Amino acid sequence: MKILGLLLALFMSLSAADKVVYVYNWSEYMPDAVIKQFTKETGIKVKYSTYDSNEAMYAKIKTAGSSSYDIIVPSTYFVSKMSREGMLAKIDKSKLKNYKNLDPKLLNKPFDPKGDYSVPYLWGSTGISYNAKMLGQNAVKSWSDLWLPKYKNSELLNDDMREVFGIALKVLGYSANSTNPKEIEAAYHKLKTLMPNVKMFYSESQKQVYLNEEVSLGMNFNGEGFMANEENPDIKYIYPTEGALIWIDSLVIPKGAKNIENAHRFIDFLLRPEIAKAISEEIGYASPNTEAIKLLDAKSKNNRMIYPTAKDLAKSEFQTDVGKSLSVYEKYWEMLKATN
Repeated sequence: MKILGLLLALFMSLSAADKVVYVYNWSEYMPDAVIKQFTKETGIKVKYSTYDSNEAMYAKIKTAGSSSYDIIVPSTYFVSKMSREGMLAKIDKSKLKNYKNLDPKLLNKPFDPKGDYSVPYLWGSTGISYNAKMLGQNAVKSWSDLWLPKYKNSELLNDDMREVFGIALKVLGYSANSTNPKEIEAAYHKLKTLMPNVKMFYSESQKQVYLNEEVSLGMNFNGEGFMANEENPDIKYIYPTEGALIWIDSLVIPKGAKNIENAHRFIDFLLRPEIAKAISEEIGYASPNTEAIKLLDAKSKNNRMIYPTAKDLAKSEFQTDVGKSLSVYEKYWEMLKATN
């Protein structure tokens, strides 16, 4: 009887262990209600933790090991970087009955040409937010405006190496995906002249920084601009004349993940039209789910902060993998952060 009890306890503990999925995602990037609904429907508990940059996520996976998480959400070029380094498991699309809901135009991008490792979660832009009450209506139109001396110690920059260098490269007339060492160095020197205006590098909860009036303008993700504008209409989000930075964040499964079946179930759940709709409407990022877009309320569907027009995206660029040139960016990024 004692042995039977021990075996039963062991079975119960193994069953409990099977009812979990570990998710590592960006801050403010998934409504709590979505997580609770998944657990209610499946009995699978979501162990959820967050990061504020691709670099922080990558470093954590490298040090803690890929088996620590079942799902992570890297941006565009980090999918190719991590798959190339053998850090990702292939997605079994036969387990994703809702995969068909995804917009074909957002699939099989250069960072994952066969769609083996990633499933689009959300896409969006990095542009400029500013407080119109503090600065005036239409005060800011371009990335180059961030360099104006009158904005000393009043700006926010994303704590994201590629995006920060991207704005300087755009201002200089280069591609945000430049692999030319001289152009990257020129961007570094341009950014050094911006540092007097920079109050903080911050990506975690940008909306709150604008709402608290800790800064009056800066670069940020469009969803953070959307959420800030919802609470304070004076906070505007604009697409800079030089072109915004465009990205796709994708759901991936780290190689060595312990709960692969549960990971696939959670990904498929997120691809359900009504779930994808709820995510897009609440956090203000564009859904890659065509069936979800059909369900959106007019306020969300017609909001240019979430769903930009072709004119808004003129001169914009998707981030791409810069390969070996990443080490050049990293060198100058460390030097830049040291001066702030």
